[in-house]
Amino acid sequence: MNSAVKQDTRTADGRSVRWEAHRTERRGALIKAARRAVHTLGAQASMEEIAAASGTSKSVYYRYFGDKSGLQQAMGEVVINQMQEKILAAGRSADSPRSGMRAMVSAYLQMAETSPNVYAFVTGSPAGEAAAGSEPGVAVALSHFMANISAMMDHAVQLYLKGHQSDAVTQSAAGFWPIAALGMVRSAGERWLATPAGPDRPTEAEMTDQLTIWLFDGIGWDTPDPSAKTVTPSTTVRGGRTGSDAVPTSKDTQ
Repeated sequence: MNSAVKQDTRTADGRSVRWEAHRTERRGALIKAARRAVHTLGAQASMEEIAAASGTSKSVYYRYFGDKSGLQQAMGEVVINQMQEKILAAGRSADSPRSGMRAMVSAYLQMAETSPNVYAFVTGSPAGEAAAGSEPGVAVALSHFMANISAMMDHAVQLYLKGHQSDAVTQSAAGFWPIAALGMVRSAGERWLATPAGPDRPTEAEMTDQLTIWLFDGIGWDTPDPSAKTVTPSTTVRGGRTGSDAVPTSKDTQ
């Protein structure tokens, strides 16, 4: 009797494992099909449109994902993890902090540009707008993504600073740089995605170069004018201001 019960339990367990494997495989196939559909139809595609383009019924998608938000979350986790893997791999293959940063920026822009519709769908907002409306699961995936990329960028910053003279303030403030840099790259990248093709839209390579330059060198390109008169910090001007903050009085201009 006991052996029969054990055999029935093993049989039931085997069926459960096979059914779960089938569900996982089917779920992955539906996500892949939905991704193709969103790429073609746009981020605002309905579940009915996604299902039709995928060659199935919307009831199937509802059975596996609950609703559109569930599908967005599932697809978001897959896409964001793929982006993370590619970006981290690009950074690891670089031979310097600067080339590593450029490789990571390029990987991000390339994946986002490959399908702006999918990017907008998984981040919960149209390209070029803040993704404040992301679903909880997507938000968690994005949070992990940002944390992992930020940690790698922090490592690159520390390597960069070791090769350059920097004061204590720069060293202590450097920990804030990765998250600030990520915010700039993401905001600029989403605005770039939303910009229509034309002469005012840089190519991916041009945008990558510009972002890398901004991250490492800043936006300024001016060279000092040798004929300009320099006001040293010790120079006192009326009102106690110096340098560019000094405002000449009428007597000074006479």
